[in-house]
Amino acid sequence: MAEKDIINQLTLLELAKRSNDGNFLEIAEVLNQTNDVLQDAPWLECNQTTSHVGTRRTHLPTGTWKQINVGIPKSASATRQVTEPVGVLQDYSIVDKTLVDIASDPVKFRSDEDIAHVEGMSQTIASGIFYGSIATTPEAFNGFATRYNALSMSNVWGTGGTGSDTTSLWIIDWGPRRVHFLYPKGQTKIVKTEDLGVRPAYDASNNPFEAYWTHFTISCGIFVHDDRCVQRIANIETSGTSNTLDDDSIITALNQLPNPGQVGGAKIYVNRTLKTQMEILAKDKSNVNYTSDNAFGEPVTRFRGVPVRLCEAILDTETAIS
Repeated sequence: MAEKDIINQLTLLELAKRSNDGNFLEIAEVLNQTNDVLQDAPWLECNQTTSHVGTRRTHLPTGTWKQINVGIPKSASATRQVTEPVGVLQDYSIVDKTLVDIASDPVKFRSDEDIAHVEGMSQTIASGIFYGSIATTPEAFNGFATRYNALSMSNVWGTGGTGSDTTSLWIIDWGPRRVHFLYPKGQTKIVKTEDLGVRPAYDASNNPFEAYWTHFTISCGIFVHDDRCVQRIANIETSGTSNTLDDDSIITALNQLPNPGQVGGAKIYVNRTLKTQMEILAKDKSNVNYTSDNAFGEPVTRFRGVPVRLCEAILDTETAIS
């Protein structure tokens, strides 16, 4: 008999799988991901309710060399306004009250389910940070890959890969006037979990039953003040020996940052495939670009001083851009 995954609500089967002779089993969170980008970025409050308006300078006055008996023409800088939205991701956990009441540890039973919801929503946010598109999901926000999607752009670099089995390396220089995340104006928590207690719920036949409800909200947007602070190395083949990760491309991209040579808030983001390749290169002592140190007891790979961070939301199955 084929197994069926029930994803819309908890069942007695799920309760049984989580307990053993009345004691709760520790759940192996094999679906969890590491998305360091969620930890690294600064979060700034919007200056509007659910959007942020910023100003980018598009032209600098250059001045005029003075000639005798000749006046100096007027000049001025030019700017343009940019408005970025904040997406609000929500979910509910609805657990039959009877299941909670018969659980050996009702608090832990509900807590385990709440943790799963937050993890799943965090993965949705992390995916949106790179691949979100207002064109397909108007209530969300544009991710980095949606914004920087052509090799003709000054901050996008290609390595020659083709097809739909490529990936990207991202360099992001975080900061309040560089790149940062957004949260709604007046909101005090980016991730909000609200225990709504016992409320009526309804089955597929619209028959009521009592259930514990928990409401989850995660709000997020992206604001890029300076496009140079985001560098994408795209079209990296994830297998084989050609058109794979190239140190020269990383050096080229790093030198396009506003202050090359100064690490500042810059981070390099890669998925497991590229991080493995980079750490193999890092162990080669003849490769002076890579270093590995221990920060707070954890090994950190750096490329020319810039930390390399794992982000599993970055796909191995990107379609090569042109």
